[in-house]
Amino acid sequence: MQNRTPRIPEQPTPNPVDADAGLTIELASVVTGARRRALRDGDRQIDTAHLLHSLIESDPEVREAFDGGPQLAKVLGYLVQRSIGYGLRWQGSVEDSGAVPVVRNPAADVVRNPAAEGWSPSAVTAMEDALHRAGLRGESRARGLDLLAALAADGECRAVEVLGRAGVDARWLSGRAVERTAEVSR
Repeated sequence: MQNRTPRIPEQPTPNPVDADAGLTIELASVVTGARRRALRDGDRQIDTAHLLHSLIESDPEVREAFDGGPQLAKVLGYLVQRSIGYGLRWQGSVEDSGAVPVVRNPAADVVRNPAAEGWSPSAVTAMEDALHRAGLRGESRARGLDLLAALAADGECRAVEVLGRAGVDARWLSGRAVERTAEVSR
């Protein structure tokens, strides 16, 4: 008798941006991790909490932006709990922090903006903001710290909700990520 592992149907989730055009290799890896996490959790879309989780796991510069190990451990604790209770209320709903209008007709949105398919509006906005932040520094590729600053700056997204529950001041973290980015860019 063979032990069969149930297969999770793989559904490609497009990137909101062209990875070759605007992401470092490390940040492209974060996006891949967030996509994998969303599929594994059975979520319809990659949201900002998926991005935050993958970002913390993948990027040492991002981990250093937090105020020490205990704070980071609390954030990771909430993110890990997402699939086993905390965050289950998010399943089947679209994350929208108000940064962009909620899509009422997904098929029509894909025609207008094919990059948005499989991504929450807040996650798309965070990725675009990360690219914008890199551009302001004169860089063509966004870093993990750019994405962290963008996520933490959106006071209504799921990533900020997780940060708040873990006792992290999102505004402080966004500012710290910007400071660290300036240090790394020198």
